[in-house]
Amino acid sequence: MDNRAENNVLYVKLFGAFSMIWNGRQVTGASKSSETQFAYLMQMLLHNGVKGVSRSDLEENLFGDREVLDPHHSMRSVIYNAKKKLKAAGLPDVNYIRQSDGVYYWTEEIKTKADTWEMESCYKMAETEEDPEKRLRLYLDACHCYTGEFLGIQASSVWAAQEARRYRELFCACVENAAQLYREAQDFTGLEQLGLYAAKISPLEDWETITMEALVSQGRFAEAKSFYDETVEFYMAEQGLRPSGRLYELLEKLGAQMQHHYAVLDDIEAMLSKEGDGVAGGYLCTYPVFQGIYQMIKRMMERNGQAVFLMLCTVVDAKGDPVKEGPLLEELSERLGDAIRQSVRRSDIISRYGSGQYLTLLVNITRENCEMLQGRIRCHFAAGRKRAEVRYSVNSVACTPYQEKKV
Repeated sequence: MDNRAENNVLYVKLFGAFSMIWNGRQVTGASKSSETQFAYLMQMLLHNGVKGVSRSDLEENLFGDREVLDPHHSMRSVIYNAKKKLKAAGLPDVNYIRQSDGVYYWTEEIKTKADTWEMESCYKMAETEEDPEKRLRLYLDACHCYTGEFLGIQASSVWAAQEARRYRELFCACVENAAQLYREAQDFTGLEQLGLYAAKISPLEDWETITMEALVSQGRFAEAKSFYDETVEFYMAEQGLRPSGRLYELLEKLGAQMQHHYAVLDDIEAMLSKEGDGVAGGYLCTYPVFQGIYQMIKRMMERNGQAVFLMLCTVVDAKGDPVKEGPLLEELSERLGDAIRQSVRRSDIISRYGSGQYLTLLVNITRENCEMLQGRIRCHFAAGRKRAEVRYSVNSVACTPYQEKKV
């Protein structure tokens, strides 16, 4: 929403950080305490628009559990001060807040535009629009009205939290409907941009699957693989989570669709062998690659009988408890990964599993050697500081004999 599109229009932003813009200037209060009550009052009045807000809801939001001798008088005082602030900010001298039968309303004498009103209006029109192009445009307009969580960090009250949840669901519906229209139109460039926007505005909600789908559908496999790796790293770094199964499905689809130009075997082998210059230590890979290698090695064990161990390393504090989320955990996670790579053989496979956790697949090794390896990791990890330790879990990988199905 362009806050400077028209003069003499009050532009209200309720998604993300709350703001009121009048003729290019932000409407603000004088003192911190009164500004907070002023903001709470205006948020409820402007959000509810023509529906209005009851006196009891306003008083509960403004004063909460505080001991107020006369809530009615205190609220009248807040409203009186709010009117003075609005006039001082340059708004026309009208009755900004009117009251009728115990319900308070924002004035209709001042033209007002709110991003929440615009989003809901676009969504309702899209639901009844029959023309696919116009319908898509309305859904996209609704999506772009949503620039962040409803009232952002201020959404601590019950009513704001409920509305934040409702608008989040509305945003999801708009994105999904727009994505389907893009698919039907075979417009994968538009689908890609939609996925990028949705993931930026509402991170860690798996919107990356839309971008991934668009890249795969366009045959941009190298970009899709790079985007996938970046997404896995982002989810791990931010939440210690792996992306959803949907993203894994798209990775498999990527592999199934990927085609190369005709080449001779020697050239193919040379490309497969490329790993980068100066790569030392164990083979570090993403979890889906690790999972594929693990399953392949289990099959190979049916023939060669190699001893294989799966080791999980976890960063813990001095009491043996997992280190809590935060910058320290991320630093320790990186240090643990470096320690493991320096300690294992080049033929061992490593993957970060979560915040402060790494999986390592150790091939053709004994349990005694596993204990020696743990000692090397401990030394590399603790070098220079001892604020945390590593807990180890080791399981012997058992091969699953292949059983031919009877037809």
